[in-house]
Amino acid sequence: MDKINVDGMEFTGNTIEMLQGKLLLIQGENGMLGCGYFNVETADKLNSAMAIVTGVKCYDDMLTQPVVKLSARAAEFGVTIGMSGKDALLLMK
Repeated sequence: MDKINVDGMEFTGNTIEMLQGKLLLIQGENGMLGCGYFNVETADKLNSAMAIVTGVKCYDDMLTQPVVKLSARAAEFGVTIGMSGKDALLLMK
């Protein structure tokens, strides 16, 4: 587990090494930002706020890449397709 500071707010990062890359997740109190390994359909079933970014290899990449998928709960927080991962995380803090 890693502590990640985004604009003075603390988030928790998790990395799992996979055979073909890394599984990356940054969690806040109300939602999470995940890499392409994650599935928003499952997040919807669990009523979880989740935004997905792809083409990422590290937490910094996750913050700059645009959101490509999101759960209904993430949308309730104001997350939209195309916004940066950083902006999505700050909305779901």
